[in-house]
Amino acid sequence: MSKAPKQPVSVLVVIHTSNLDFLVMERAGGSGLWQSVTGSREGDEAPAATALREVAEETGLAAPPSSLVDWQLTHRFPILPRWRARYAPGVTHNTEHVFSLCVPAIFSPSLAPDEHTSACWLPWQEAAARVFSWTNRDTIGLIARRFGAVVNARLQSLP
Repeated sequence: MSKAPKQPVSVLVVIHTSNLDFLVMERAGGSGLWQSVTGSREGDEAPAATALREVAEETGLAAPPSSLVDWQLTHRFPILPRWRARYAPGVTHNTEHVFSLCVPAIFSPSLAPDEHTSACWLPWQEAAARVFSWTNRDTIGLIARRFGAVVNARLQSLP
């Protein structure tokens, strides 16, 4: 029995702490490719449901829906040729929905060995430099800027 083609609709979920440490994971297969949580929609699930499912599958973290931040951003990009065979014939582009998840502390993820072989937590600049996807890099920078602005505003309001 063959597997159904992947849908060209996916999520990116960037997991981080309030100290701007970011979880990045190396893709399986000796690829040297690092990323945040990603995954394709299954059935007709909403992007937020896909995001929570992928976080649980890839890290073992059962995050409550209220902890997920939907950035209301989508990116459309070409599917790399090495992965096009996973999709229906003629599908060349994917639409990615962007989410983040701020966790209270660094944790050791329970990796899905068929998806990732290692993981680490990095400061935002290092995480942004390590990930292979421009959408992942840009989202890490966006989160760092937004969280940095909040921290700076709090510091400026101190007596």
